Amino acid sequence: MLAAERKLRIVNYVRQHRLATVTALALEFGVHEATIRRDLMEIEQEGLVKRTHGGVIAEHWTNDEPSFSERSTTHLDQKMRIGKMAASLVEDGEHIIIDSGTTTLHIARNLVNRNNITVVTNDMNVAAELRDASGVKVILTGGELYPSSYMLNGMFTNHVLDSLHVEKAFIGIPAIHPAHGLMHPEAHLVPAKQGMIKASREIVVVADDSKLNKLSLHTVAPNSAVHTLITGTEATDEDIKAFQETGMTIYQV
Repeated sequence: MLAAERKLRIVNYVRQHRLATVTALALEFGVHEATIRRDLMEIEQEGLVKRTHGGVIAEHWTNDEPSFSERSTTHLDQKMRIGKMAASLVEDGEHIIIDSGTTTLHIARNLVNRNNITVVTNDMNVAAELRDASGVKVILTGGELYPSSYMLNGMFTNHVLDSLHVEKAFIGIPAIHPAHGLMHPEAHLVPAKQGMIKASREIVVVADDSKLNKLSLHTVAPNSAVHTLITGTEATDEDIKAFQETGMTIYQV
């Protein structure tokens, strides 16, 4: 069996079994364990599997996002902690962007008593949270309204973001991978996130542990664009180490 064919079969085997040891793979394909380890190293570099101590697991893919109502109640305690931490990074006098999302909504909830802050957002829920915050100026990007999530998106949104310059952008993302960066399953939502990243001097990604080490169809940005990642204490040490090696500052809350 050629090496390329064996590696393809290894990937299929791991996806079917979810977890496989080096010993089991060596027996399955009739090769030495050293050969399997070399294969796994090459497959991991392609982002198809993730090596663990003595074995390998399949990478998890995010092919779609659950509804806003479903996302708003999952990992809620973790999202609240992340939002509080993210808000603490905002300094008075700053202009910031808050991306649309159920985690970023908790950033807004922790900014209501702050002073002299300008918040640009494409999320009507975020804007509503700040409507009575006398010390916060809110700018909505405009754009096409997505009624299910109160998100604004599309050509008008992208045009406004292209004209802005801010100190920090807080980005929500359904998939972030240590080798492949920020990813999203829906192509039409990618340009707005890219516009936010382009407009900002500092990028802060807020993502609960379920988003880490996930793959998705469309690339939003490489990890080199991200300065800070805020996630929950639920994330494993292995997950955190992989992102620390990309050069990000990591906060676990």
